[in-house]
Amino acid sequence: MVTFIVVMILLGLVAGAVARVVLPGPDPIGILGTIVVGVIGSFVGGFLGYVLFNKDIGEGALQPSGIIGSIIGAILVLLIWRNVGGHSHSHSHGRSHGRSRRYARR
Repeated sequence: MVTFIVVMILLGLVAGAVARVVLPGPDPIGILGTIVVGVIGSFVGGFLGYVLFNKDIGEGALQPSGIIGSIIGAILVLLIWRNVGGHSHSHSHGRSHGRSRRYARR
């Protein structure tokens, strides 16, 4: 079990880093976020492999994939994150900064 977790962390780091190189941009997620993108991408890649190629039926639909599937999944996860969650973080940060200036004047 510990080996599986270490392998998933390393695979997540590699897949997430490759996804961020393929899709450059200002992603303030750090190394932990890169690992999370890669690990989630691995499961997305495993699901896509299961659906598209009907492989590993015995393991179920939600399973980790190989490095290529993990990279493809991480790219998809990064694209979805940017379109759904990436923009709301930068907007809320700007608004909170404006509020702190207003309170600082009082």
